[in-house]
Amino acid sequence: MGSLLALDRVSLAATLGHSLILDSISLAIAPGEFVALLGPSGAGKTSLLKLLNRLKSPDSGAIQFQGSPIEALSAIELRRQVVLVGQDCRLLGMSVRETLQYPLQLQAVTEATRRDRVLSWLEQLHLPKEWLDRTELELSGGQQQQVGIARALIMEPTILLLDEPTSAQDIGAATRMLSVIQTQVKERGLTVIMSNHQLELAEQFCDRVLYLDRGRLIKDQPASEVDWQALRQSILEADAREQEEWGE
Repeated sequence: MGSLLALDRVSLAATLGHSLILDSISLAIAPGEFVALLGPSGAGKTSLLKLLNRLKSPDSGAIQFQGSPIEALSAIELRRQVVLVGQDCRLLGMSVRETLQYPLQLQAVTEATRRDRVLSWLEQLHLPKEWLDRTELELSGGQQQQVGIARALIMEPTILLLDEPTSAQDIGAATRMLSVIQTQVKERGLTVIMSNHQLELAEQFCDRVLYLDRGRLIKDQPASEVDWQALRQSILEADAREQEEWGE
């Protein structure tokens, strides 16, 4: 199976100074993988996800998408296929209905199709129709995250990038969301790369683990081979080390 995404010695420098946020990252992602991107705070996980849909550009190295340089596609076209969901999901003053339909409007999808697709995804994700007329001021942080995930899935992307997408959700809601995403992985070959500090969710849903620390890719292995207890301890120790270095 060929690579869907491939990074070759990709580095990203900090805005100030000469330190590296990402240091010579090389890896390949195949279609239909559900990948956990793990590591302590400040490891470079968010920056790596932003590189993959061109919210950031590498200072060196190359990124390929579907066998071609990622720059071969316009940023707009790339982001239709490689969709990033962050932990802070804003509705930008829209109602839930408007925010779910907006990406489809940009793609000139008919009104009837937009309506049907929104209702279909609400049902699949077990989200109440009563939310459709609410604004973000009427939703909790966890509910906004669920709407953000729904908005991404409605776009039917090739790759879904998740950056702490369930941080404000209870474990039941998070599990329901990720179960639906896992179904998409199995049924239509959706590729998912997820950063998540809730390691129990990564352990339950992901089939591969990438572990970053200080901008370096330390481990790349099947999830079934991961010592999850040791991984938790490594993250705790790295977070403690970081706090001590910053004098917190």
